[in-house]
Amino acid sequence: MTIEFISEEQREALQEVANIGMGQAGASIAKVLGEFVELSVPQISAVGAAGIPAALAALAGDGIASAVRQAFIGELRGEAIVIFAEHSADDLAALLAYGDALDGPASRELLLDISNVLVGACLGGIAELLRTTIGFSAPSLLADQVASSQLLRADGISARCALLVEVRFGIEKRVFRCHLVMLMPDDAVAALRRALDRFVEEL
Repeated sequence: MTIEFISEEQREALQEVANIGMGQAGASIAKVLGEFVELSVPQISAVGAAGIPAALAALAGDGIASAVRQAFIGELRGEAIVIFAEHSADDLAALLAYGDALDGPASRELLLDISNVLVGACLGGIAELLRTTIGFSAPSLLADQVASSQLLRADGISARCALLVEVRFGIEKRVFRCHLVMLMPDDAVAALRRALDRFVEEL
């Protein structure tokens, strides 16, 4: 069965619920960091499986990046990937007043913790607004300080499409960038479309 990408109306609805979900994520991260977090409005686009690696690289930008993956299950199921630009862990460590740059294990643990909060709050908020349940696996490191073009290989993708949710949030005088990507199989995309249609009808 061929699943079309979400319509413009569905995309706008998803942006609205994602914006609310990211607001919840920002509040959760603010508690972790002890700082006020300012969020941009999420920018949402969709790409096919063949274009996912290039899309992830474009989000990460030139240079080195890290990524954390976390599965989500339920009517809406798939895999969330959080992409961090180079030195993100060190920037977070500075915000948390850790002092010197973190060593490898501590740096990776910090990225896992922040990703877990971000994915759980954002996707959990989306699921709540769309009146569906969602569960999460433990996060794991997908890539650690690699060239952005090497974040994900095409042969490692089982999803037919990806919904790219580009988010920027600022903390005081620092601007810390991360990107959240949802990879979803056909049946989950169809379920998402139905849920978004229900959401629009009930407005």
